[in-house]
Amino acid sequence: MSAADLGITVKKNDEQSLFKWFLASFLFGKRIGQKIAAATWHVLVETHERDTPRELCHCSHAELVRILGEGGYARYDESTADRLALLCKTLIDQYHGRILGIFEASESRADFERRLRGFKGVGPVTVRIFMREAGPALFKID
Repeated sequence: MSAADLGITVKKNDEQSLFKWFLASFLFGKRIGQKIAAATWHVLVETHERDTPRELCHCSHAELVRILGEGGYARYDESTADRLALLCKTLIDQYHGRILGIFEASESRADFERRLRGFKGVGPVTVRIFMREAGPALFKID
């Protein structure tokens, strides 16, 4: 699944597209089917308009669980809701609620990827998915 499959065009200096793709990458990075992850992303972003860290942080745990369940993400809804809430809180607290804040704080692509892995629930698979499309928008390819 790609950003384009979700209707996202990841662009340089475009916080909205970067966060939407990061959220999608977070969902795709879990042991759940791509169709379910994509459906859940659509429910979160399009149906409930939770497309920024602040919007996600305004959800209660129960509301996030319900939204995830709506998308079919029922198997991991409780733990995913916890991790999404923590991810957004950390992004807001440490990087002013911006993926570009992570980029600005990073000394290199490796440092950026290390910082991404520092978010609870973000592992190598999520980083690989995210960087596949965000990497060229953020870092020059020599």
